[in-house]
Amino acid sequence: MTKGKTTGGDSATREERLAAKLRENLRRRKSQARAIGDDARESDPSLSKTEGER
Repeated sequence: MTKGKTTGGDSATREERLAAKLRENLRRRKSQARAIGDDARESDPSLSKTEGER
C-alpha cells in the first residue's frame, strides 16, 4: 500500500471530519453575515425598518 491512499475504513472518519468542518464553516459564515447586517442597520437607520413602517 502506498502513502496517501485511504482504505475503506478511513472514508467514514474522513466524511465525518469533512461534515464537521462544513458545519463549523456554515456557523462562522452565518455569524459573520449577522454581524455585517447589524453594522449596516446601525449605520443606516432606514435599513432597520420593515416595509410596513416606511
